[in-house]
Amino acid sequence: MSRTIVVTGGGTGIGRAIAAAFAKAGDDVVITGRRQEVLDRAAAELTVRTACFDAADPEQVERFAGTLGEIDVLVNNAGGNTDFDRAAPGTLAAVAENWRSNLEANVVTAVLMTTACLDKLRPGGSIITIGSIAADKGAGSYGAAKAAIASWNIDLARSVGRRGLTANVVAPGYIADTEFFRDKLTDERRSSLIEAAMTGRAGAPEDIAETVAFLASGGARQLTGQVINVNGGEFATR
Repeated sequence: MSRTIVVTGGGTGIGRAIAAAFAKAGDDVVITGRRQEVLDRAAAELTVRTACFDAADPEQVERFAGTLGEIDVLVNNAGGNTDFDRAAPGTLAAVAENWRSNLEANVVTAVLMTTACLDKLRPGGSIITIGSIAADKGAGSYGAAKAAIASWNIDLARSVGRRGLTANVVAPGYIADTEFFRDKLTDERRSSLIEAAMTGRAGAPEDIAETVAFLASGGARQLTGQVINVNGGEFATR
């Protein structure tokens, strides 16, 4: 039976691959983002629906949620390292602004979307949030934001479990073919990231999409409150 899936930040990179995987499986997919032209391109290629709004804006999120009927899966993919878009801070005010920017882009978006969509999720549904290896390896305000996601997810999983919902985080390592590094990644840095993986290759958006699809499947109903690391062994766990 076809499900309804919402993927934030679904126009490019990991989000687009996640949307493509669900659409290929026959699900009804809604992708969201702030750039209508990007969403339109993805929609034409994937046959998905779109909604253009800022997931960090409570009023815009509330309006979007009001357009939804029941849904089965919410994928909180919107975010990224906003430090790439900002100059190095020279004042305490700039430091505060940079930290707030990453927390808003990565934590506030996920919390607002989840809160707004919670009553829309059918029993047996899934909330899947994209984290990062940076939460464990460190990356300033971005790493701190992704670590906050992992902690928030534990409380979320506990609160929704009795309703038949699961909540998990997928934490990618280095993923090629995305906009994450804003084309600022040097060849040397790219090589070092690939060499750090036990698999000897960069991750692909499809690697994350397949993991998300599994977490949303019937085979993962007893899997909740977890961080699933998809990093080729760059950060290994016991």
